[in-house]
Amino acid sequence: MNAIDWTIVALYSICVIGIGYIVGKKQKNQADYYIASQKASAWLTGSSLAANQVSAISLIGVPAFIALKQDGGLTWLQYELALPLSMIFLILVVIPAFRSYQGFSIYEWLEKRFGMHTRVILALVFLLSRSMATGVAIVATSYVISVLTDLNLYVSILTISLISLIYTSVGGILADIYTDVMQLVVILFSTVLFCGIILYIIDGHTIFTIDYQRLKIFNYTSFGILDGNTFSLAPMVCGGFFLYISYYGFDQSQAQRFLSSKNTDSAQKAVIINTIVRFVIVMLYSFLGILLLLLLSVDNTLHFLLTNQHPDMLIPTFIKHYIPAGLKGVVVSGIVAASMSSMDSAINSLSAITYNDALKVAYEKVESINDKAKLFLSRSLTVFWGIITTLFAIFFAGSSETVVELVNKIGSLLYGPICAVFIIGMIVKKKIHQFLIIGGFITGILVNVYIWLYMQSVSWMWWNATGFFAAILFPFIFSFFKDSDYVSDSGYTIKSFPENTRFKAIVLVMWFLAMIVFFVIIEKVFE
Repeated sequence: MNAIDWTIVALYSICVIGIGYIVGKKQKNQADYYIASQKASAWLTGSSLAANQVSAISLIGVPAFIALKQDGGLTWLQYELALPLSMIFLILVVIPAFRSYQGFSIYEWLEKRFGMHTRVILALVFLLSRSMATGVAIVATSYVISVLTDLNLYVSILTISLISLIYTSVGGILADIYTDVMQLVVILFSTVLFCGIILYIIDGHTIFTIDYQRLKIFNYTSFGILDGNTFSLAPMVCGGFFLYISYYGFDQSQAQRFLSSKNTDSAQKAVIINTIVRFVIVMLYSFLGILLLLLLSVDNTLHFLLTNQHPDMLIPTFIKHYIPAGLKGVVVSGIVAASMSSMDSAINSLSAITYNDALKVAYEKVESINDKAKLFLSRSLTVFWGIITTLFAIFFAGSSETVVELVNKIGSLLYGPICAVFIIGMIVKKKIHQFLIIGGFITGILVNVYIWLYMQSVSWMWWNATGFFAAILFPFIFSFFKDSDYVSDSGYTIKSFPENTRFKAIVLVMWFLAMIVFFVIIEKVFE
């Protein structure tokens, strides 16, 4: 990194802080701060969702998985088949349910359906799991930044956290959305740049020594149940289906974005845009992975630089030694921005849930203060959670890599049971006692813990499905022993789907089928 690179990084950082300041000046209440007064367009929201999910960790991880990781390759693309299927469910059920009430907390919706205890427990689980996961995301990206810039790891963590904290605490969700879109543009530019440089380097080479098994997409040979094969079609699609529903639909950090859309139609369009944009990005990452696989077969220098290195060091090493000055600053800005994107959406949503599902529940008088005081309180809570997530990042930075893996697996323990609680509320008319719902939630987690400890040959991707079905079965089995009333005005029940909603679902079905055809063609080309 030379002076030009550092100048580009500094200018980018100043730009995102400026966006936060400009947006923040126009905010007058919590609706502006948390859900942009529901004025965000479909294109902004959809692009923000895609940028927030396909971040710097994906840019680093996906090409490394394809080119270097053991048992890796294009099998990763099987995971993407789950996305349009889960988005169909979001369009038909989840978005109409959440948009049927006025509020900015999805856990408040749970109280209307089941009761206060369900709301509080799920909100607390979110506060703990999301703050820890954000700390992991910050430290994972900070490792890369420290390698590229030669900055101390803790300095990288504090720098990323401070910039994110400034523009998010001031600008709220709309600042997050705008900066996410900026990040998306920079990441796309960086990926295309990488591909162009590799094509230039390998130009003229006609013989490549590679493992062609890495170019196979579909793995039908196992189900990942008793063979320990995580990356086969069944666990990646089935587990991914429940994971994506839970992450996009029932994680406040993502759901808050489609709650910020103008209306139900706009939120549904945002989900479709996210599906398409995300696929384009993942295909770019995958193409980069294939090119790096080819480069490794003809470039002994890159092989030498990666000796005894973790596979995830492939992209950082490539950037450090192959990207020219000036352009390196743009790439590092994109990675920094992607890390900030992971933090900004998290601390804004953590602030929203702390106010709405903790303070407002514990102290009803907090609602009597004026809008200006509420806005100040919301920003203060964002600062608080920014500090907490930074402390988690510092803690994980001093721990072993297995701790980071542990925290990510904990997320998979929770996604299925969380998904089950919300889905019961949305599609079941029968009024089930909330203690049965909570019991099902706990049962789902315990079943996953048991599989984790005693059935290690089962792919962890299945946890999303096993936790879901265990959490579903528990309340239904026990509800047979007690007469239940039917809900008349509580919750959201499906009666019929409007024509425009059915059309959007059909679009996603066609997209899913087109993805399968596209993947089959790719496999045939590489045979």
